Amino acid sequence: MTDTVHICPLAADEVGLALDWAAAEGWNPGLADAAAFAAVDPEGFRVAEVEGAPAAVLSVVNYDARFAFLGFYIVRPELRGRGIGWKLWQAGLAHAGARTVGLDGVVAQQANYASQGFRLAYRNIRFAGKAEGGTAESVVDLAQVPFEIVEASDAAIFPAPRRAFLHAWLTTPGHAGRAVLREGRLAGWGVVRPARQGFKIGPLVAEDEAAAEALYGALSARAQGDIVLDVPEPNAAALALARRHGLAPVFETARMYTGPIRPVALEKLYGVTSFELG
Repeated sequence: MTDTVHICPLAADEVGLALDWAAAEGWNPGLADAAAFAAVDPEGFRVAEVEGAPAAVLSVVNYDARFAFLGFYIVRPELRGRGIGWKLWQAGLAHAGARTVGLDGVVAQQANYASQGFRLAYRNIRFAGKAEGGTAESVVDLAQVPFEIVEASDAAIFPAPRRAFLHAWLTTPGHAGRAVLREGRLAGWGVVRPARQGFKIGPLVAEDEAAAEALYGALSARAQGDIVLDVPEPNAAALALARRHGLAPVFETARMYTGPIRPVALEKLYGVTSFELG
């Protein structure tokens, strides 16, 4: 029997479906991620329906003319193995067109992604543990920093401009941003937000370990209970920071791309914004 599959975009107020399914898979999305995710690309989130009911979800959001990011690839467990996800996957990549596509995939699927043209760039390690906040005089509210300066810093650690997403991320209720200033210059910044379980820090951007340490203390002070920090493995200082604060690795992903990307300063990236949107 061949399923009749209808694929259509998820409206902005329907993106929460993908987050609910992600939560059921144990991915622990942020409580208010949906609005910021939906701000990137109105056609980026898609659902495959079978007999009028959602059967699979996928996001392929186009950040600019050169780069897209794939996430939320989930098929309802009882419908897996019937080709529904594959049809949705093809539709999502067609939406990306000739863009380089990135993803953070579970390592077990790395070979499958490689067969579709994705190549491993590096691993991201998810660390989790108890929040232990600290204070530092150099840390200020991120709202004190002009948005254009934060946007320029973000451009150094992400493969594409993401103005709409970043503005939504910084202004979402419940998200708290902190920054380190040195002689009036931005030396680092980060955001902490409540998740389905505990709190997540991301992004965490710093020009050196001292700035990252100050930011981690200030951001984790905003958290209650568990804290999650997703660290790019090539940044040894970021790995050391996580371990220094008693966080333990609990999960990892394979950051993969289908083609070239602009240079990113991984040595400044201490915490990934989101495995789902990069």
